Parts: sequence; C-alpha cells; structure tokens
Amino acid sequence: MDNKNYQLELDRIIASLGATRPRLLLHSCCGPCSSYVIEYLSQYFDITVLFYNPNIHPEEEYLHRLETQRELVRKLGGAELAETEYNPDSFFAAVKGFESDPEGGSRCELCIAQRMRVTAAAASEGAYDRFCTTLSVSPHKNAAVINSLGYALEEEFGVKWLPSDFKKRGGYKRSVDLSKQLGLYRQNYCGCVFSRR
Repeated sequence: MDNKNYQLELDRIIASLGATRPRLLLHSCCGPCSSYVIEYLSQYFDITVLFYNPNIHPEEEYLHRLETQRELVRKLGGAELAETEYNPDSFFAAVKGFESDPEGGSRCELCIAQRMRVTAAAASEGAYDRFCTTLSVSPHKNAAVINSLGYALEEEFGVKWLPSDFKKRGGYKRSVDLSKQLGLYRQNYCGCVFSRR
C-alpha cells in the first residue's frame, strides 16, 4: 500500500523553485476539475492545459466539456489551452476487453494511463519542464495509481512528473466552489459510455 503524501512532495518541489517559473503541461479532464488546480499552480508555473479526453461520450458531451474548459481559461486566466481532436476509437481500443469492469477498476486505470501517456509524450515533444494531470483532484481517483504512472512515464519520456494529490487541503471543495462562482457546467458522470450507464 502506497502511503506517500504527494501533496508534501509537491510542496517540496514548489519550495525549491525560487524565482524560476517552469513550463508545465497540465492534462485536464474538464473545466471544473482544473479550476482549483490552475488557480493553485499558476502561482508557480507557466501552464499549458492539454484537453485530451477521447473517453468522453457522446461527442456532444465532449464538445460541451471542451467549451467549458475554454470558458474557464478565459475567465480564470493563468494558463493557455491546447486542444486535441476528438478520437473516441482510441479510447475503445485502449480499454478493449475491460468494458464491463466496475467503475474505478482496470478500465479506468487504462483510460487514465492513455491520457497521461499522450500528455507525457506531448510534454517531451514540446520541451516542457514538467507534466501533470488534474485527475487527482477527484475523490473518486486514486492518487497513488496516478502518481505511480506519472513517475513511470517520467522515466520513459524523460520529462519530469509533477506529483500531486490535489484533493488534499480542500482542493476538491475549492474546485466545486470555483465552478459555481464562475458559472461552469458540471457534468454528473466521469465521461465514458460505461460510466454513463
């Protein structure tokens, strides 16, 4: 069992930055989840938000969440937005054979891994100093799984992972409050057709 405190690891990294502002590629699952994370990290990093979520179903929902992400970046500031094309077939290929897994099981881990891998590759290609994901802000996501994957991808792609457990210190609550304050659309399911069912 992983008992690491990823928030403390993040604190140590931030304390070591001094006056530098590293470039961070931040994968975002949606506007509401990224709200607190951008507010918090933009104090220390130059952030590009990567909206890469082929798992979101149907396409209308994907477009609604993308527009909400754009709206957040406009209203909140502190980040630029990089968008990718909607490609649900890549998600279905990634989770093939795990369609009937329960929420939070292997299918979800494969989905998270797919999105983080694309982020790590883009961070390496774009010469970012670090990469990260907003996913750990959710009380339904396992920070140990996310961070373990992040460190493995750091080794593979040669770009530093930014450890996190953004739900700590009221992060999730702040994301809910910020979303209400900014009038953001908040979805009621994770994203994929299986979670929607």
